Amino acid sequence: MAIATSEQTVVDAVPHQLYIGGEWRDGGAGTLPVEDPATGETLCEIADATNADADAALQAAHDTFQDFRNMAPRERGDILRRAYDLIMERQDDLALLMTLEMGKPIPESKAEIVYAANFFRWYSEEAVRINGRYSINENGKGRVLTMKQPIGPCVFITPWNFPLAMGTRKVGPAIAAGCTMVVKPAKQTPLSMLAMAQILEEAGLPGGVCNIITAKSSGAIMEPLIKDPRTRKLSFTGSTEVGRTLIAQSADQVLKVSMELGGNAPFLIFEDADLDLAVEGAMLAKMRNTGEACTSANRFHVHEAVAGEFAERLAERMGSLKVGRGTEDGVQVGPLIDDDQRGKVEELVEDARSKGAKVVVGGERSDGAGYFYKPTVLGDIPDGARMLSEEIFGPVAPVKGFESEDEAIAAANNTEYGLVAYVFTRDINRAFRVIESLETGMIGFNQGMVSNAGAPFGGVKQSGFGREGGPEGIEEYLETKYVAMNLGTEPVSP
Repeated sequence: MAIATSEQTVVDAVPHQLYIGGEWRDGGAGTLPVEDPATGETLCEIADATNADADAALQAAHDTFQDFRNMAPRERGDILRRAYDLIMERQDDLALLMTLEMGKPIPESKAEIVYAANFFRWYSEEAVRINGRYSINENGKGRVLTMKQPIGPCVFITPWNFPLAMGTRKVGPAIAAGCTMVVKPAKQTPLSMLAMAQILEEAGLPGGVCNIITAKSSGAIMEPLIKDPRTRKLSFTGSTEVGRTLIAQSADQVLKVSMELGGNAPFLIFEDADLDLAVEGAMLAKMRNTGEACTSANRFHVHEAVAGEFAERLAERMGSLKVGRGTEDGVQVGPLIDDDQRGKVEELVEDARSKGAKVVVGGERSDGAGYFYKPTVLGDIPDGARMLSEEIFGPVAPVKGFESEDEAIAAANNTEYGLVAYVFTRDINRAFRVIESLETGMIGFNQGMVSNAGAPFGGVKQSGFGREGGPEGIEEYLETKYVAMNLGTEPVSP
């Protein structure tokens, strides 16, 4: 099925080349296809970088760093603000582009565009608020001075599930701090990041500050950059398995590293919870991005007194969702990113079913072209089901009952991951007991969404380390320099 003329226009409006040193150029390895996951057909061909291309991008970031770090903070902030305005002006085209390459429905893509743009707006305001301190030494004979300085050239690796937002929440604070960068977007969804580079260029960002390379083989292209002494910072969003490899590679240069890795989010519903609110929160936490989000509710631990009712109500809502190509009116659930991802979802559902889980709704792929899987609710989940310990990354909600608060907490913490958890209860004392006991970096309390440009996003345990967003996010791109000042006439004793 050929894409519509308007869709082709949006695809063609974005450069399909590498962006290095402020210039658009072809990739040394030729091209690679970008696929529409709703049809399985090719949208376009983009540049495929070689190691020489990647090295040129890092050299551009290295050469530009000294000048860019000295640019007035207000100028850096103004660039980000202009980029924010341009994104908001073009959100319809950018949303269509995102839907074509990633699959999510247009309304969801529009929501991501706004979310992504907000990182540029937030950090446009933070660029002028990078502060040190000045204080009297405890012995009264000297002074303590600290200053914050940009860490240097950065390497960013972004995922396919949020094609623009996962880039802007790294690029925004890096620009605000005065860092330069090389960005490698996922090969499945590179167009949104290329569009971002185009917008930053128009907003006045100097060439060489933000360099974009696209490549078929991420590992072979990125490992030399990570091990290169010109690189001073690595930020990655993706799977824990890949994250471990990148952390090991980063050790050679003792890089400052931010890792936003896998999740296995528990969604806890206690017997006193507002079930209407819980169902609404569950729909948001589970079905945002067709379940392809690290913050997606991966398992629902529900008090036995309300577990059956919750599962039926959730199934009614999920079963009524319209599944289809994200560009079509009224569609609420798009395709999964590719056939491999759909196969993994099917495998996890079949594993649970074979061990005794009950399919309340869904439980199978949709017929026809594209990588669609029906929204699914599973009840009576057995302890040995793989989906209790593995990230589903799809529109599947397993519901498992519990009897006590301690049992719920133990079940929630029974995972190597610790990104986010959701807690629904009307008892504020219980809420704080549970929240303080959960081993996660973020909590959604009586709500199914935690993402916020002004808040620190990140996890603990094998969900990674470092924070993106909020005042904490810019600290990832700054080093603290301490100066011991002797202001007296006599040397200060140690």
